[in-house]
Amino acid sequence: MNKKVAPLDPSGVQEIALREALEERYLAYALSTIMHRALPDARDGLKPVHRRILYGMRLLRLDPGAAFKKSAKIVGDVMGNFHPHGDQAIYDALVRLAQDFSSRYPLVDGQGNFGNIDGDNAAAYRYTEARLTDVAALLLEGIDEDAVDFRPNYDGLSQEPVVLPAAFPNLLANGAQGIAVGMATSIPPHNVAELCDAALYLIEQPNARTKTLLKYVPGPDFPTGGVIVEPPEAIAEAYASGRGSFRLRARWKTEETGRGTYQIVVTEIPWQVQKMRLVERIAELMAEKKLPLLADMRDESAEDVRIVLEPRSRSVDPALLMESLFKLTELETRVPLNMNVLVRGRIPKVVGLAEALTEWLAHRREVLLRRSRHRLAQIEHRLEVLGGYLVAYLNLDKVIKIIRKEDEPKPVLMKTFKLSDVQADAILNMRLRNLRRLEEMEIRQEDKDLRIEKKSLEDLLRSEKQQWRKIAEQVREVREKYGPKTPLGKRRTGFAQAPAHDEAAIEQALVEREPITVVVSEKGWIRALRGQVADLSGLAFKADDGLKLAFFAETTSKLLLFATNGRFYTIDASKLPGGRGHGEPVRLFIELEQEADIVSVFRYQGGRKLLVASKLGNGFIVPEDECLANTRKGKQVLNVRPPDEARAVTPLEGEFIASIGENRKMVIFARDQVPEMNRGRGVRLQRYKDGGLSDIKTFEVEKGLTWTDSAGRVFTLSLKELSDWRGSRADAGRLAPKGFPKSNKFDAGATRVGNGKEAQED
Repeated sequence: MNKKVAPLDPSGVQEIALREALEERYLAYALSTIMHRALPDARDGLKPVHRRILYGMRLLRLDPGAAFKKSAKIVGDVMGNFHPHGDQAIYDALVRLAQDFSSRYPLVDGQGNFGNIDGDNAAAYRYTEARLTDVAALLLEGIDEDAVDFRPNYDGLSQEPVVLPAAFPNLLANGAQGIAVGMATSIPPHNVAELCDAALYLIEQPNARTKTLLKYVPGPDFPTGGVIVEPPEAIAEAYASGRGSFRLRARWKTEETGRGTYQIVVTEIPWQVQKMRLVERIAELMAEKKLPLLADMRDESAEDVRIVLEPRSRSVDPALLMESLFKLTELETRVPLNMNVLVRGRIPKVVGLAEALTEWLAHRREVLLRRSRHRLAQIEHRLEVLGGYLVAYLNLDKVIKIIRKEDEPKPVLMKTFKLSDVQADAILNMRLRNLRRLEEMEIRQEDKDLRIEKKSLEDLLRSEKQQWRKIAEQVREVREKYGPKTPLGKRRTGFAQAPAHDEAAIEQALVEREPITVVVSEKGWIRALRGQVADLSGLAFKADDGLKLAFFAETTSKLLLFATNGRFYTIDASKLPGGRGHGEPVRLFIELEQEADIVSVFRYQGGRKLLVASKLGNGFIVPEDECLANTRKGKQVLNVRPPDEARAVTPLEGEFIASIGENRKMVIFARDQVPEMNRGRGVRLQRYKDGGLSDIKTFEVEKGLTWTDSAGRVFTLSLKELSDWRGSRADAGRLAPKGFPKSNKFDAGATRVGNGKEAQED
């Protein structure tokens, strides 16, 4: 039965602007994400979830050396008391704190399957156990001595620390990653001994700049090792600004295998790279024939990483092989640096190395002062109690008599012996068994020792110099415990300069060298047939499309495309689609303007000279090397303005140039009349009363001028036979010889630039 909904009372509706409501709510969400989830605190380097895990484990008495407890117990307590955001989120954070390949200095000592470097997940929390490490104990040291502030937990039934005392520089030592709203943080791990050295220098020189601290902290120190190949200037700039990145490479070595052969062994991979995914990627590239220098790859890893790479032959340069792998795989990664942290627990700010260490040291001073005041209060309380004990000892019989006879002995004791409330309570609460230990000498000795300690603490609280001296002692203790000679403190990541290699050699190392036939259609579709295919009669094209040109090349070749806009474009032959289909539009490989069209495509050989010409008959000679383009937008060589357009390009192969117009008039002149330029409009090659240039060709005196008609027949005229057409540059010329193709093209029946001879000769 449907119930009627009561109508909404209009008087209870409050109108607010939608924009204001969205802004207010989104700002609250953003602040919550920034403050309570994504950004670490500069003082202890922890996010709230990690801080709550460590504090929850301390409450469970899971100190280093204590018995392990189930991770399920830890997760349940942390979720129930401090972090009501789901058990899986808490367990994932706990697992990461325990992984020695993720955390440089693990904060959790795990027992069971906590995952591995291959990328396998940890076992469920009901199977694993955990406790705190010595590093975590340092972070929590003094938390019960009023070292930090506490706040109510989410339900107000208990308290949680706002920040940990952090006797360990955890922010930089273990790093942090997080994505907030409108900002993110990414801090790689560092070597704690180096951080301590820098902190000690900062204590001596508080105004030291980051550049000076780089003498002590040269760069990150990753738990999985590797080699940083970032230039020192870039590292210095990153640490000074708090933003940058580091190129990190795998560590590798060569092993001799006899008879002059060798194999490459990768022993360390970059941080946060899953080994299994890396191995699969290399196998995929080998299957796709994109690593022609590599013959085989095996993963022989056990406890340590050992990936074996076998080169194709003993003549392969191992450094060049590794460069090709660095270029295509995660054997080289770029680790970002974005030191965006919460300063004083409230302000999101990008800090440099010096400021990050200064924030930690300032926090350590605050912790020292708070612990000293707490201890001072304890001493004063104890001295007051000892004074009462001394009175009780000296007047023991009278004290016992008052306690036995009086219904309310406390006020009588206070009045009789002039005791304070604390002293009277201490005497009344004292157990009988302590009476035998209540000897005057012991009381006076303890009193004396406490007064000495009190004087020392009072001096410490008055002197900033003593405070920093004490902090320096604590920092030295940490450095000694995790120094470079200890297994955990030894630097794992090295530094090197990336070897300089010819980019062309690296590009060739990425492609297997095989012969191909490049086919370009009339409508601008391009493809590569495997091998050198001379008979193209069986090629299929799309409707209303046909063969424009074809030529032999290799998968390692670079192709030059000359367009009607006067630009040259460069295409890697290895990127061309196969010949099974119709290919792909050439515009997918280059940014060719919509109104522009293809003039010619040919194989780049290098060292040659090219003759380029426009429709209006202007042209010049340009070195082929100057036509290579570095971007998809191409390189402007021949300057043309509509209605003019680029019309022809041909290799310079002789002393004479032949030019023929659309009016079928041809002129022949010496090549030395045409200037050589890298870019420009050129000079007039032939003059036209109407129409424009149709084609150009160069030829040698000994061979004469040849052309091919539409039937494929070749005609040749010697220079003597061409005397009627000899002239100078910019002449109008005269009608072409008998038998010249009606298309006004010198190679009307050819489909290959140079008939593929240059490719075959190579």
